[in-house]
Amino acid sequence: MTSLALKNLKKSFGPVEVIRDVDLTIEDGEFIVFVGPSGCGKSTLLRMIAGLEDITSGELVIDGRTMNDVPASKRGVAMVFQSYALYPHLTVRDNMGFGLKVRKVKPDEMRQRVDEAAATLKLDALMQRYPRELSGGQRQRVAIGRAIVGHPQVFLFDEPLSNLDAELRVHMRAEIASLHNRLSNTMIYVTHDQIEAMTLADRIVVLRDGRIEQVGTPRELYASPANVFVAQFIGSPKMNIFPASGLAANLSGQDFDLKAADQLGIRPEHLQIVPQGEGLLQGRVSVSEYTGAGSLLHIDVEGAGTFLVVQEGQVAADHGEPIGLSFSNENLHLFDAAGLAIQNL
Repeated sequence: MTSLALKNLKKSFGPVEVIRDVDLTIEDGEFIVFVGPSGCGKSTLLRMIAGLEDITSGELVIDGRTMNDVPASKRGVAMVFQSYALYPHLTVRDNMGFGLKVRKVKPDEMRQRVDEAAATLKLDALMQRYPRELSGGQRQRVAIGRAIVGHPQVFLFDEPLSNLDAELRVHMRAEIASLHNRLSNTMIYVTHDQIEAMTLADRIVVLRDGRIEQVGTPRELYASPANVFVAQFIGSPKMNIFPASGLAANLSGQDFDLKAADQLGIRPEHLQIVPQGEGLLQGRVSVSEYTGAGSLLHIDVEGAGTFLVVQEGQVAADHGEPIGLSFSNENLHLFDAAGLAIQNL
């Protein structure tokens, strides 16, 4: 197992700075997920670790060794890309063993490594097939197997599930989590999908505009977001964020001190629907979206805007229906004028 340290890493393309002062320590055997919107720098940061992008300044340390000028092939890392990048004229076995063949690994050792990886990924029955004869999930497993056979210290995944349909994505998430449990290697995984981040990560690194916004466990980021950006990026549906002044009038007479807050937040799943005239807020249903297990309601609250509310069960409030909303003090998040978290009530 291997630890990594990113020390004040920067990356510029000409005058454009895309990675800004990134400091991060990754422990042995951790599963770290880089998450953020498109263009936030997460794939660039991964490629810097892999050695596929030069480091403008700062230091990358892997297992105690500075890697800034070490070629990608000598860093002890393996990368799985969004594209499977399999050779169409080679069988599964030959695709998995191709890198070892290039490095002139002895045939017996190469066969043993490929067989071990195939058993780990349950590819044993597919070894003589060609990529065109495989499903998307099977092709991705072959790409992962090609990485495994090199016995890397660190696995890097660059949005490996983006090309799969919804059902296969769920299946492959479980496969990757299981693989980490079996191998215990350090893994760094890039995605824009916060559900993938929440379900896979030991810790999540939330990026925006080339900077780290917050690092923490999925539970920490969900319960105690450092700012409005993290609050709305982590969690689905996203947190409701509104001006504190707009809600202060609606909450008059209640035991809330909103004086320090410029904005406040409440998650859709933490709002309860109550009869009109009851609760802390009064609103009217503008949209009702049936989701199967329940409904997602859009509720207009005068002076505060539109709230998203998760309503469980098969019976949902109708369009135009007036309702009340209630919530607990402990679920209200306060943010200052800069969007930074103040404290929870």
